[in-house]
Amino acid sequence: MAGDARTRLTGGYAAPRMSDKPKKSSAGTYFITGYPGFIGKRLVEHIAREDPKGHIYALVQPKAFKEAQALAAKVQGAKVELLTGDAVDMHLGLSGEEYQRLCERVTDIFHLAAVSQLGVPKETAWRVNVDGTRNLLELARDCEHLSRFSHFSTCYVSGDRVGVIAEDELERGQGFRNAYEETKFQAERLVQRAAATLPVTIFRPSSVVGDSRTGEIDRFEGPYYLGILLVTSPLVVPLPLPGNGVAPLNVVPVDFVVEAVWRLSRDDRAKGRTFHLVDPNPMSARRVYELIAEKSNKRLPRFNLSARAADVMLRLPLLEKLARPQRAAISYVNHLAIYNCHNTLELLDGTGVRCPPLSSYLDQLVTYVREQYKLRREGAEVEDPLDQSSLSSSDDSPAPRSRR
Repeated sequence: MAGDARTRLTGGYAAPRMSDKPKKSSAGTYFITGYPGFIGKRLVEHIAREDPKGHIYALVQPKAFKEAQALAAKVQGAKVELLTGDAVDMHLGLSGEEYQRLCERVTDIFHLAAVSQLGVPKETAWRVNVDGTRNLLELARDCEHLSRFSHFSTCYVSGDRVGVIAEDELERGQGFRNAYEETKFQAERLVQRAAATLPVTIFRPSSVVGDSRTGEIDRFEGPYYLGILLVTSPLVVPLPLPGNGVAPLNVVPVDFVVEAVWRLSRDDRAKGRTFHLVDPNPMSARRVYELIAEKSNKRLPRFNLSARAADVMLRLPLLEKLARPQRAAISYVNHLAIYNCHNTLELLDGTGVRCPPLSSYLDQLVTYVREQYKLRREGAEVEDPLDQSSLSSSDDSPAPRSRR
């Protein structure tokens, strides 16, 4: 990776400016799955602003339709039309007329829908992540005016690989730590094969966290939020860090992901390529946890726990409920994987779109999580904001989290 390119693109999030790189024209017709998930709703809002004359079709599961209606009514710009269905069903659960309308009009598909619970049964993950992707590819082949099929994958298709991982690498004999990783890998294989006949772009975000400006996030899961919990837990003494903490903790804010996806989906050079949407210079897990502790006026214990010991500790009665969604994230805290993002840096160079360093928005994230913890506890919206059992299990977030 060129050193000067890395330097130019690792500052704070900047207002995008016009690029001299080739882009597709606007006034498109867009089809988006995973609405109204955390990334999906933001992507719809962004597209509507960028292409106010466009038309957006959003596939919504019946159980989320009321929420989707309320959100869509607030979108400014392009028209948003909700279609009730599910990616796992034949023809996406749409009527013949609806499906035909998509085939005749859609120019861009953004496939975000996925099940990403780390402990989900493999059959469930396969049905949504693999079969659902196959169904979307069938739609793509039927679309008469398709310009781009944008597929949301994840960095974690690399499984248990360590070292530097390139964007053009997929099958390298890796093993998988859970059904989420394996099924997202299999889904990406389908998309890569389809790239021979379809205009495909694959996006692999690392762990997607809150907005870099407001800290807003939909739920508190994954290795980064494990860090917040360890040092802001109700315990007087913060919990020790699992492992030695030397591995990079790669997280990206949702606003960067949405802006990068939009920009790259308009760039013809992105066809047939894969992009790691990551922090080019991530901090170590130890340093991230130290910064979180500092902002919470606590100090991490000097000793570390092995990942196995940490998992056992988090099962103790006092902590089991607090950490239930977090135990599966421990393996990501100490995983020595470095995600090369040469393609992303190359095509975003000159656009003003860059992944900000975590240190520049850490205050916003910690403040938001702590405020939400306090509000939900006082309002009894749920017994504990870190107990996710009562929340929906469907989202679009391509990271070790738990919605489809």
